[in-house]
Amino acid sequence: MEEDNKITDETPKKQVIETEVPLGPVHSAAIEPYRVRLFVEDEIVKDAEITVGVNHRGVERIMEGLPVEKANSLTEKICGICSNSHIWNSVMVAEKALGTEVPERAQYIRVIMEELERLHSHMLYLAHGNEVLGHETFSMRLFYIRETVMELLRMIGGNRVQYGVPIIGGIRPRAELNQMKLQKITEGMNYIEEKITNFAERFISDSMIMSRITGVGILTKEDAIRLSATGPTLRATGVEVDLRTDMKEYDPFEFDVITQDDGDVKSQLLVRVLEILEAIKIIRQAVKHLPEGPITNRSWEMQDTPITKSYIEVPRGKLYHSYYLDEGRVRNVIVRTPSITNIGAMEHACIGNHITDAQLAVVQCDPCFTCTDRAIQIIQL
Repeated sequence: MEEDNKITDETPKKQVIETEVPLGPVHSAAIEPYRVRLFVEDEIVKDAEITVGVNHRGVERIMEGLPVEKANSLTEKICGICSNSHIWNSVMVAEKALGTEVPERAQYIRVIMEELERLHSHMLYLAHGNEVLGHETFSMRLFYIRETVMELLRMIGGNRVQYGVPIIGGIRPRAELNQMKLQKITEGMNYIEEKITNFAERFISDSMIMSRITGVGILTKEDAIRLSATGPTLRATGVEVDLRTDMKEYDPFEFDVITQDDGDVKSQLLVRVLEILEAIKIIRQAVKHLPEGPITNRSWEMQDTPITKSYIEVPRGKLYHSYYLDEGRVRNVIVRTPSITNIGAMEHACIGNHITDAQLAVVQCDPCFTCTDRAIQIIQL
């Protein structure tokens, strides 16, 4: 019997078969339309390829030749989650090019809007993250808490998305904050802080959730830097980089740059939870010390300008806008969003994980595919 079980040279060897598992572009676990190709051996991901382009609309090409203020408004259509971030940065390009001074009160209100958008973006991420985890209760509760932010954004800008607050030289008159609105913002921040703190305590104390996200989708500090990750995706690997520390608009405010060291899904979630609390801190300071004065400076004069660039820190990382003005019309528009490099980093973060953790690894960077699908690449042969 023992001789029958011996392995000989003639014994057939186990054949390793690589299997491709496609996800998307429409899939129940995918937040937005995109395609993931996972190359798997024994249910372990050996390689991954993420393809974007499903939402492509060619926004940069559409903006070419538009009057600058109309072009700025169009940038809000790039994404419904990051709409304020896009129009604010696009407006800042024109202000830098034209040498336009923005009143201090308008700057404070712009910061309030951006931090409110950071709140709603991070809570949307946490809600979708719990949905991918399979924890529908946490997901729905986070959406419920997020409604407070959405109502504050509607109160200030008039819409739940695409608020249209920044304009060249300041903000729109409808976004002015009176005492009633300031009180509503303060009450909203108190409510969100209480609920998010409670959520964080319950989330961290749930051993089943923590075991599901700890050590999954690891992105090391070295790989994050090599692959040009940005925003919370980079900070979750221990790199303390936040463009808000270099933006003059944030000089009046005190806040901490949140980092985690493990670079896994757990770290990605914790960074955003803690950044929600820092955003609340900034909003409270802006409300408390909101200066008096005008909210708009319309004394600027239109002129031709060289190519001008602007970088700001948005919920997902570094956002870049640039163009030049030709008789009041924008030319050579370029928009570079943080997700384009973060998505590339997630291709790497998938490798080595079980196939059931692959989608969790992809969405941990909070990819915004609508933001990313905006340009045409023309290759001349």
